[in-house]
Amino acid sequence: MLRFHKNSDWIIPISVLIHLGIINTILYVLTPNTYLNVFHILHYNLSWLLITYGLDYYPTKRKERFTTNLPLLFRLYVIYGLSYFALFGVTGKIYESLQYQFFVYFLICLALFWYRVIFYWIRSNYRKLGGNFANIVVIGRDKNLKKIRKVFDAPDLGYRYLGYFDNNPSKSPTYLGQVSDCFGFILNNYVDEIYCVASKFNNEELRNLIDFADNNLVRVKVIPDNKEIYSRAMSIELYDSVPVLNIREVPLDTEYARLTKRSFDILFSLFVIITVMSWLIPILFFLIKSESPGPLYFKQKRHGLKRKVFWCYKFRSMKPSTEANSKMATKNDSRITRIGKFMRKTSIDELPQFFNVFLGDMSVVGPRPHMELHTSDYEVSIDKYLVRHFVKPGITGLAQIKGYRGEIEKKADILNRTKLDIFYVEKWSIWLDIKIIFKTVINAVRGEQKAY
Repeated sequence: MLRFHKNSDWIIPISVLIHLGIINTILYVLTPNTYLNVFHILHYNLSWLLITYGLDYYPTKRKERFTTNLPLLFRLYVIYGLSYFALFGVTGKIYESLQYQFFVYFLICLALFWYRVIFYWIRSNYRKLGGNFANIVVIGRDKNLKKIRKVFDAPDLGYRYLGYFDNNPSKSPTYLGQVSDCFGFILNNYVDEIYCVASKFNNEELRNLIDFADNNLVRVKVIPDNKEIYSRAMSIELYDSVPVLNIREVPLDTEYARLTKRSFDILFSLFVIITVMSWLIPILFFLIKSESPGPLYFKQKRHGLKRKVFWCYKFRSMKPSTEANSKMATKNDSRITRIGKFMRKTSIDELPQFFNVFLGDMSVVGPRPHMELHTSDYEVSIDKYLVRHFVKPGITGLAQIKGYRGEIEKKADILNRTKLDIFYVEKWSIWLDIKIIFKTVINAVRGEQKAY
C-alpha cells in the first residue's frame, strides 16, 4: 500500500547548499577574485562541512524549535571562526586587515543566523497549514499520556494525534478501542509513529508489537513505566546495550561546560578586580573604618560545591556582632552602618567575592551560598535543597534576579529560591549566565526592594 509523502528528505541537503551559498556569496562579494583562489574556497567549504558533521548539526528532530539548539549553533560559529582565521596563519596572507576579516566573518554569521530564523518560521507555518506532519497513536494509557499530549497538540511540531488504544474502555473522544484493534487501524490510517506505554505490556506482547511495526515501516517509541521519578534533568545512557536512566544529569558535569564556565569566571573576575576593585578598595577602606572600627572585609564560612566549606568574603557593612554567623540581615537592621546600607543597596558589598571566583571557590553566577547554620537547617527541612550544591555557588543567581534575595521572611521564600536554583543547575548554559549578569546589573542600578 502506498503511503502519503509527508516528510521531506530534501530539507537537510537544501539547508547545506543554502549555508554554503551564503558563505561563498559573502566571500565573493567582499573579497576580490585576485585574492580568493581555489585553495581558499575549498578551505571555507570543507571546514563548514567537516565541523557541522562533527557537531552533528544538521540532523534535526521533529520536536526541535528555533531556540532548542542555540548553544550548539554558537559553538559552531566559534569553531568555524577559528578555522576561518586559521587560514591566514597557514598562508601568511590576509586581505585588507584583521578588523576587515572580522567584519566579513560577522556578516557570514549574521546571514546564517537569519537563515535559521526564516527556516524555522517557514517550517512552523507550513506545519500549521498541514504539511510535514506525522500521524501518531498511543497504545496503553497512564498519567504520562496527558503530559505527552501537550507536545502532540503543539501545531508547529506537526504531530497529528489520532488517539489511543487501551483495554480499559473510555468515553474519551480520543479512545480508539482495545489494544487488539490497533493493528488494523495502524495499517488503514497511515500511522507513522506508535507510542507504547511499557507498563501495559509483557515482554512477548511488546516484542510482537515491535515486529509488526518493523514489518510495516512504522516507528515505535516506548514510554517507560510511570514511577513518578522522572524530571527534566534526566537522560538515558547506554552501558553496552543496557539502557540506564540517569535521573540527575547536570550540564556542568561535562568537561567542555566546566572549562567554558571556569574560563569565563577567571576572565570576568580579573576584569572586575583590575578595573573596579583596584581603586574602590582604598576609598571603601577609608569610609568603612571612619564610621565603624573593625576590619575592611567580613568573612564567613559557607557551603560550596559538594557542600565543601570555604571562606566567603564581603566588604563589612555591619558593626562587629556576635550574631554575624547566625542571623541574616533584616529590614532596618540596627547593625548596618550608613555606608553599609548604601553598599548593600547597590550590592557593592558583594564585590570581594570576585576574589572567591578567581580562586575557584565560587562562580560569577550560581546558587547563592548560605551560612553553615542555615544549610544544616534547610537540608533537613527543604526537599531537594542540596541539589543546588551540585554546582559552585555564585555572586548572583537566577533566584536573585527573580526577587528571592536577602532575608528569608517565610518558608515560601526558601522553597521558591530552591526551585529556581535547581532549575539553574539543570538548565545551565553560558547564555543563561550572561542573561543573569545583565539583569543583575540592571537591578543594582535601579535598586532592589529586598537589598538591605
